[in-house]
Amino acid sequence: MKIKINVVDAFTHVRFKGNPAAVVITGKWLSDEKMQEIAAENNLSETAFLVEDENGTFAIRWFSPLTEIDFCGHATLASAFVIFSENYQLQHISLFAESVGMMKVIKRDDGFIQMDFPNRMPIAVDEIPEGLVEGLSIKPNSVLKNDQAYFAVYSDEDDVLSVIQNSDMLKTLAPFDVVVTAPGTQFDFVSRYFWPANGGDEDPVTGSIHTGLAPFWAKRLGKSKLVAYQASKRGGTLKCEVTGDRVLISGQAVSYLEGYITI
Repeated sequence: MKIKINVVDAFTHVRFKGNPAAVVITGKWLSDEKMQEIAAENNLSETAFLVEDENGTFAIRWFSPLTEIDFCGHATLASAFVIFSENYQLQHISLFAESVGMMKVIKRDDGFIQMDFPNRMPIAVDEIPEGLVEGLSIKPNSVLKNDQAYFAVYSDEDDVLSVIQNSDMLKTLAPFDVVVTAPGTQFDFVSRYFWPANGGDEDPVTGSIHTGLAPFWAKRLGKSKLVAYQASKRGGTLKCEVTGDRVLISGQAVSYLEGYITI
């Protein structure tokens, strides 16, 4: 059986930048085992699998090479990019995930795709785990946490750019990942994302964590609209807007590959 697959670089307009994700849209769900095998074979940070229902809503699931992921922003952006590219008349779509709920996605006039996600504001931790202290080469000023990750907050962008992770120590924080962040010089804030327990050492651009980063920095900086940069080797830019219990995250995307897989 042959199944169409797209690979899209998300949160960038430049090919080979941003975060690549695979998108597989089928008429019915493949088995969990098969989806995990495909994701492992792709060996990208995420492969998104989608099935459209009778109402035109796309159910979506995300798999890293290691495991199914509760929430992935860049693969959601990549999926929307594929759907919009194949259906030029569409201006908005709805996606649904059990772990996130309904997500409205809009094709903006400026070439960005806007995604409507839940606000996942982090809260301060009572005690910083040893694995986090020993897992980062530079001690953060403060540490917060949401359902996805620990937030290590620094006062200077250079600390975020310079910090070195110890993957073995950060793995002890599983199932939580770690994001390091600080105010930016050219952007409102910058970040890097480490996830050795769930996918790999460092993720190029992580849309989902910005549902926590954006409200945190919106409160800290006193503004609801922010532009963020994830300072990985590939790098990626995200436009964020905090509106109550929702966070709007917008990004660009570019196609890298269209083809078929045989299973």
